[in-house]
Amino acid sequence: MPGRREDNLLLKNGRLRTELDRHYAAFNRAESATDPIEVVRPFQDPADREVAAFCAAALAFGRVGSVLASVRALFDVMGPRPSEFVQRFEPARDARAFDALVHRWTRGRDLAALVLILQAMLAKSGSLENFFLEGFDPAHTDVGPALDSFARRARDVDLRPVYGRRLPARPGAYYFFPCPSAGSGCKRLNLFLRWMVRRDQVDLGVWTRVPAAKLVVPLDTHVIRLGRCLGLTRYASPGWRMATEITESLRAIDPVDPVKYDFSLCHLGMMNACGLGRPQRDAQCPLKGLCTPRRAVARARREAAGRPRAFPAPSVRR
Repeated sequence: MPGRREDNLLLKNGRLRTELDRHYAAFNRAESATDPIEVVRPFQDPADREVAAFCAAALAFGRVGSVLASVRALFDVMGPRPSEFVQRFEPARDARAFDALVHRWTRGRDLAALVLILQAMLAKSGSLENFFLEGFDPAHTDVGPALDSFARRARDVDLRPVYGRRLPARPGAYYFFPCPSAGSGCKRLNLFLRWMVRRDQVDLGVWTRVPAAKLVVPLDTHVIRLGRCLGLTRYASPGWRMATEITESLRAIDPVDPVKYDFSLCHLGMMNACGLGRPQRDAQCPLKGLCTPRRAVARARREAAGRPRAFPAPSVRR
């Protein structure tokens, strides 16, 4: 029999789905919010879109304005046909063009190394989709094992042509290829997959052979906050377990396309209306009546104090 948390989630997910579908419809417009995908959409060729999307997702950390500026600067170097640029890339000739690029702790040579990795993927498999599919098994619950394979094979690429003969112990380009098996939430890789696999007014749907049902939610600050408030996860610490648990909760609401709600959840969080850990509590929350910020805060405090976990399901407020 399902546990108390599962019982309560099933009891409330009819109401929750109604609200989430309403917000999904409101945000399902290309111009609905500032997002890195907006600088990928102008590329029309599918080969350019998947390369541009991977680069944009790789830099999707930090303030949105800073992310957009960095992605645009990278595209200025790569030109109007990023796939062609990647395939023709020669480190000795082209790597210096990246020297002036900086995005937080990422430096130009890390981006040149990323291009080298993408080049190796295209040379081996013909497309990033084909390279990903070499590690994908439809029998798996989600894309976790495929992401592990994708990241590990990416890290096998020889990066000495960019970093030099004395390769760093942990090259900066490895940051673009985290592994679920190491506990990472893999936010940027899952964001890239969402863009590639799903098709609506926001997501591009370039790939055709990975089911949307297998996707995992990109775990950013806003999804974490709302996931905890809505009782979609028991975990207080971000990571792969939290990402998959939030996805499983959303899969109970929409088993075919659970990650469809990611964009709206993220941007509801960006509106700063969520009251988790704030004096306002849920007074301004657009999901008021379904979220329980006080319980989420209390749960986090119990964990911080090292007390045994007790994760009662949030009750439905009347």
